[in-house]
Amino acid sequence: MLLGVVSGGLTRRGIVSSCVLVVVFLQMPKEASKSTRSRKTEKAEKPAGRGKAKKDPKAPKRALSAYMFFSQDWRERVKAENPDAGFGEIGKLLGARWKELSDEEKKPYIEQAARDKDRAEQEKKDYDVCALLVIDVSVADMIPQNKANGSGSGDEDDDE
Repeated sequence: MLLGVVSGGLTRRGIVSSCVLVVVFLQMPKEASKSTRSRKTEKAEKPAGRGKAKKDPKAPKRALSAYMFFSQDWRERVKAENPDAGFGEIGKLLGARWKELSDEEKKPYIEQAARDKDRAEQEKKDYDVCALLVIDVSVADMIPQNKANGSGSGDEDDDE
């Protein structure tokens, strides 16, 4: 247990008062450490949470970078030159080749990436407009039609 005392004067509009604050910290006893096996079973027993939201399969794909277009173009060549190389090694070799390229050699990939960026932006814009239309229609479906027509069951109290 830890005990702390703080005292001091407070001045507000010429009135002096003294204040004493007593703070008590209690230390909770440490629990015995649990084995790894029991921790795993605790995790398995927890109810499934909300998790990640499902991604819409109709959503537009993101634009690829110039490096990604380069790696798509060169991956098979690098694999042919290094048949024993694993996935990570091929990635390192592609990265090294990309760094060695001059700006002039990178230009076609950069232009391809710019075109793909325009495509992705247009698809996203079209997708967002379509999603808004679906929301607008579903909201319109939720508005009760009997109130708009003035017909009702007569059970409701109207202030007239």
